[in-house]
Order: sequence, then structure tokens, then C-alpha cells
Amino acid sequence: MKDPKSILISGASSGIGQALALEYAAPGVHLALGGRDGARLESTAQQCRAKGASVHTRVVPVTDPAAMRAWIEEVDSAQPLDLVVANAGISGGAGNQNGESEAQARGIFDVNFNGVLNTIWPAIDAMRKRGKGGQIAITSSMASLTPLPGAPAYATSKAAVKFYGEALHGALKPEGIIVSTICPGFVRSRITDQNDFPMPFFMEAPKAARIIRKGLAKGRVSIWFPWPMAAMTWLVSILPPCWRVWILSRAPKKS
Repeated sequence: MKDPKSILISGASSGIGQALALEYAAPGVHLALGGRDGARLESTAQQCRAKGASVHTRVVPVTDPAAMRAWIEEVDSAQPLDLVVANAGISGGAGNQNGESEAQARGIFDVNFNGVLNTIWPAIDAMRKRGKGGQIAITSSMASLTPLPGAPAYATSKAAVKFYGEALHGALKPEGIIVSTICPGFVRSRITDQNDFPMPFFMEAPKAARIIRKGLAKGRVSIWFPWPMAAMTWLVSILPPCWRVWILSRAPKKS
């Protein structure tokens, strides 16, 4: 969809979500922005309104399926959605004395995978009823290619998101609904602000948003960037498992 006019973005209060909101903000565009922090979300909304967009915000946890469905159906009934970006996500890892806990792992999966389901399915149902198609974008990660010992739940949840998004692309395309999966490297966000290790090919969020928008306009199945990191990650992913684990176990651990 080259010129979406009604767009919903989860995790829009910072990072890639905020940058995408600002990238799409323009006169005649309606933005529905969700997030966990009301103050940051309203700041994003004000910046988007200054660019001429109409903005609706909602502080809502993506882990609450009923609340997400109610919000998305409310938005769609007022402004039929062209594009929905399931962007909300959290990080975490084994960079503490006791490693990654069960509670931490479950929490990461709840947001990163169940949160995606809670965002995209109300939108898919609405798009199907209209019969005019639409577009779904799901934010995964470059980490989806690598089983990271330093962030097991994060990497695995993002791998699940990647595979699910690519499978849905094939399943829903005949109905005119395009699903694109976004796989960024290190992009400035509240997540990367917590990293205390070198981040190769680090990118600012506005540049990432421009790349994502261009990829979505082309209807790409997967949007990978930056390409040098994508190439490096892919090369590591095709190594024999014992070599891959040996290399990745020496990478910095996320806390």
C-alpha cells in the first residue's frame, strides 16, 4: 500500500514506532497510536499533529486481547484501517548473575508474540469483512536468525514472529491482505539505550522508518536492514550448530 491514510501503530511512544508515526504523519492521514507511557505517547501525537495528521491515542497493554480488540475495532469503525503495524516489544536476556528467569522469558513471549496476535487479528478480521484488502506489518528483529545465548527468549520470540509473519503473507495474500515482516538491526530505542556493548551498524530511528516505509510500499515479505549486518547474521545462521553456538555464546549478554 503506497499511500495509506488510516494507520494504527502499537509501541508508538518511542523508537521505531514513534519514528514510523512521524514518517507517515501528514495532512489527510489518520494515526491511531498505542503505547504504555501516556506522556511519551502524547508527545509523539503532538509532533504528528504539528505535521498535519489527525491522531488518536490509547494507553493499552498489547497483552490484553479484549482491550486491544475493542480499541482496534473502535478505530476501524471510525477510519477503516489501511495499515496496521504490530511494533510493541520488550527485550531482556541472561546478562545478570542468575541468567534469564522463567518469569522473564514468559513475559517476553507474552509481549513479543501474544502481543502481535492481539494486534493483528482484530485488524485482519476487519479487513476481511470489508473485502478491500489492507496491510499488516510485524516488527521482528535481526536476532530472529540467531539463537542468542545472551537473550534466549528475545531471539526466539522474534524468530516466532518472523516465521508467523512470512506464513501469514502467503496465507492472506489471495484475500488482498499483505503481511510484511520487519527485521531491523540495532536501531536507537529505549531497548538499545540499555545496551552497554558495541552495536555494529547502529542506525537512528528516522532513517529506519524511511527504509521500512519504502519496503512496505513495495509489499515486501521481509524488510531487512542494514544490509551489512543482515549479511553477517545470515552467514552466522548457516554455520553448523556447534560452531554457531560457540560463536554466539561469546557475544555480549543483554541484561
